[in-house]
Parts: sequence; C-alpha cells; structure tokens
Amino acid sequence: GFKDDNAKWLTPAKGEKSLSKRTNVELSSNGKVEEDSWEMEEEEEDGSSEELMDDYGASSSDEEELLPIEKAALKQKADDRDLSEDDSEEDDVAEETSRQKTGQKEKEDADLQLNLEIDEEFKLPTDEQIEKENILFICNIHLHVIHQRIKSNMEVLQDFGVKREEGRTRQEYLALLRRDMAAYYSYSDFLLKMLMDIFPLPELINFLEANEVPRPVTIRTNTLKTRRRDLAQALINRGVNLDPLGKWSKTGLVIYDSSVPIGATPEYLAGHYMLQGASSLLPVMALAPQENERILDMCCAPGGKTSYIAQLMKNTGMILANDNNAERLRSVVGNLHRLGVTNAVVSNCDGRQFPKVLGGFDRVLLDAPCSGTGVISKDPAIKTNKDEKDILRCAHLQKELLLSAIDSVSATSETGGYVVYCTCSITVEENEWVVDYALKKRNVRLVATGLDFGKEGFTRFKDRRFHPSLKSTRRFYPHTHNMDGFFIAKLKKFSNAIPKTQKDEEPAAEAANPSTGPEAVMEPQAKKKKLESSKIAQGQKKPQPALKNRHSLQGQRKPLKAVRPSPLKSYAQVPNRKKHKMKQNGQ
Repeated sequence: GFKDDNAKWLTPAKGEKSLSKRTNVELSSNGKVEEDSWEMEEEEEDGSSEELMDDYGASSSDEEELLPIEKAALKQKADDRDLSEDDSEEDDVAEETSRQKTGQKEKEDADLQLNLEIDEEFKLPTDEQIEKENILFICNIHLHVIHQRIKSNMEVLQDFGVKREEGRTRQEYLALLRRDMAAYYSYSDFLLKMLMDIFPLPELINFLEANEVPRPVTIRTNTLKTRRRDLAQALINRGVNLDPLGKWSKTGLVIYDSSVPIGATPEYLAGHYMLQGASSLLPVMALAPQENERILDMCCAPGGKTSYIAQLMKNTGMILANDNNAERLRSVVGNLHRLGVTNAVVSNCDGRQFPKVLGGFDRVLLDAPCSGTGVISKDPAIKTNKDEKDILRCAHLQKELLLSAIDSVSATSETGGYVVYCTCSITVEENEWVVDYALKKRNVRLVATGLDFGKEGFTRFKDRRFHPSLKSTRRFYPHTHNMDGFFIAKLKKFSNAIPKTQKDEEPAAEAANPSTGPEAVMEPQAKKKKLESSKIAQGQKKPQPALKNRHSLQGQRKPLKAVRPSPLKSYAQVPNRKKHKMKQNGQ
C-alpha cells in the first residue's frame, strides 16, 4: 500500500503540478489507478489548453524543448523564408522584363524577316566592308557572316543569269567565294583554286565539310590466323561496337566505338587484325594477286598492303617489300612478324633504280608518295603547307617511279604482267597526268580495276586532253564514299621493249609549246639534209668529229690512232678471199 516513505519521491518538483493534476488520474487508497481515469485523461487531453509537463520537470513548450543548435536552425530557416519571399518578388519582376524583351525580339525578328523578304538580292560587299572584316576576323567575330555569305553566293552562282547584280561579272563572285572559303575553312588560296577546278561548286562545299570530320576507324581481318566472324564476336565480347565494312570487302570491319583501346587488344597483339584505312584495301583488290606469284610492293611502309597481299596469296610465292626509308621498314618488319607473314622479303632500295637490281615480277604495286590532298582530315596542315612546287615535285617523282615499276614487271608472265598505281591525292597532276605520261613512254595499256564503285578518272582537265582509256581509272572521295581520297589505275604490260619513237619526248615540252607543229619540227631537219647534200656534191668530206678530237687530243698518240679512219678499210675482206681460194684449191 501507500506509505509515507514514498511520498518524498512522489512529490512534484518545484513549479510542477502533481501527477494526479497533470493526468487527472485518481489513485485509490491501495495505490491503484481507477479504471475510469483513462477515459477522463483522453477527454481532457483533447480539450485541455494547459501545458503538459514531462516526468523530469522540463517544460514541453517548443522553445524550451529545443537544443541550442536546433534553435539556430529554426532561425536560419526563418531567414531563408524571408529571402525566398524577396527572391520570388524579384523573379516576378525579371519574368515580366524577359517577357517584354522576348516580345521586342520577336518583333525585331519579324521586321528582319520582312526585310529579307523584301530585299532577297545578294550584293557583293564593298572594299571598305572587306577591310573592316579583315580587321575583325582576327577575333573570329564574323565567321557566321562569312558562312551565310558563302551560301548566298552559291545560290547566285547556280542561277547567275537571274540573281546576279547588275554590272558585276561572274569572276568577281568567284573571287569573293574563294576568299570567303579560304577564310572559313582555313585553306591556302592556291589549294582552294585547284580544288575549284576539280569539283563543281556544290560538290566542293561537301568536300570541304567532309575534310573537317575524321573518317571511320576500320580494321582488316587477318585470314591467315582467324575468320572475320570469329574476330567480330571476340571484339564484341570486349565491348567493341562494330559492323561489316561493306559488301565490297570480305575482311573489313568498321569500328564505331570501343571500351578498350582498339590497338592494344589481345587479338591485335596476336595478329588477328590490322588497323588499316578502307581506301588502302582497294589497291590490293585491284592488283588481285594469285598464289605462287612473284610480286613487288615498291613503297610498302607500314606494311598493311604487303600483309594483305600475303593473305590473298595464302603465304605462297614471294613478295618483295621495298621502301626507300630504312626507318619506316621497322614497322613493316614488326607488322609482318605479328601477322604471321612468311613469304615476304624486306629490302631497302630506291624505287627509281629498282630495274637495275631485280626484275621479272608478275605484278607490281606502286603506292607512290604524294602531296596527301586526299587525307586532309588526318593532317590538317596540308591545307596551307602545299604549293605548286610541291605538287610538281611529287608528280616528277611519281613518273620516275611508275616507269621503274613498269620496267620491273615481265610482259611474258603467264598469270600477271600488271602494275597498279595508286596515290592518296586527288590532284590531276599526280594522277591522270602521270598515267598518261606512262602510256606514251612504255608499251602498256589501261585495264579495268575490278572495283564496282568509285568515280571515273578525267579524260580532259582544263586545256589538257588525256587518253580516252583513263575512264577505266577510279577516284574515291571523302564526301561520296566516306573514305580517304584515293586514285587507282591498273596497267597491263604487253611488251618488254621500250618504244624508241617516243623515247625523247617530254609532255612538259609539249605543254610549253602547244603551237609547235610537225612542219616546224621537220623544217630544220630538211635544211640540214639539203646542206649535207650540197657539201657532198662539192666533194667536201665530214671530218668534224676527227678534227675536234685532233685539236682536243694533241700530243696523245694512241687516241689519235683510234680516231683516224683506217686506210686499209676497203681491203678488210682480202684475208677472207685468200682463205676461200685456198679452200677451193684443196689446200
């Protein structure tokens, strides 16, 4: 029961109410709570407005219950609420201002559109405007203006008779277009002028735009070690996204993206594939090597085409991989070892002197060094660092290499006698001009490359006219075939003899003197013959060579004897007649 000893700890603390008052619970005489007291407690809790006290004597109000850090948080929240209210007011003002500006801009755009509709003519800028643009172009302020002007200029040139400005010539529009494209795409004036001669204007824009985007990464399956299906599955398992290259290639794969370095996978190190551009597969396909043949790759580095030839030959026959640069041959040797090529011999020799070293090949592949105008996406420096001298220097070297390649192949080969000439350039001077020169200098003719796609080569370019069979050559462009710019020609040698009638001719001399006709060439020869006949009629001899040697070799007895005509020349057959008489007499 209830004892007085318990009254001390049951006494409420100072300022607190008793338990019975706080909860309205009545205790019985024996210390038990009455049953009806809980219902009364719930009713009073709902209606009571008095503050409740906890068992430890602390007030239950919000401010007194919170810790200091919680009070600080509440204060911060109140400050943030005030700030948010101020911000909402500022947002309303800013929104209203932006709405007004948007309406004003829409009105300006409508006015601008109305002005464009009224004045649709494209007018050439004045010299003062061009000078001002040259000053501001340093900061790239007017690039969008130049791009828009290129489009407008193109529209005028496509319908020049209707849209041109009065008093302006087509040359003025073309000069402005070339200047704008050189500024926008960062090309030299020489290269851009040359490209404008090769491509029509709409196609030229597509070509320039395609050079700003890199070509897709492609690989070639090494069928000496694996199949394309197995290689594709292995690379897909490593997180490589790929597809077949195209219907024209049975070994190529195009890589879209990869979670692993495509040049360091275990399959690459094992020699299952080779990183190779799509355009470099085409010359080997045009060469069409057969098993057990002798093939020369005159400029082989870095070895992609050589290994592809060995792959098609199934490691039979013999491939001579030659390159003039000894440093680049290191990559050739490494790739041939990695890919498992066993029928190749690597040599370091100048291709122009190759016929003196070795000849009699069945097929020759010449991937000639060039200016690289077809691979601008790989090397943007080509846009500005090539000039006319570089192009002509490359063309001269390519002519020498092509004649050397033709001399190295055998026309009597049962299965071959073919030469494939290719460059990664799109200039006519390095392609059609070189092949046309070889057609005049050697007994070769152009044959079909065996490639189903690609554009035909030029048979005429500006004031030049080439052999009609150059239609069988093939050109490949970045904007049409999504591969590097390339040129391929396939020649068939039908005689090992070198034509004598055209031995001393030079096409450059013909181009320099186009008015020189056959009559002008024959006239000095006719005069010379007439002079010689008159001298013979007068009984004069021709001692010019002997006199020249006599004056230059005075005091030297032996050379004079060798130069003088022998006085017994008419009796040279006397010993033979004497021997014949002795034979008739039986002696």
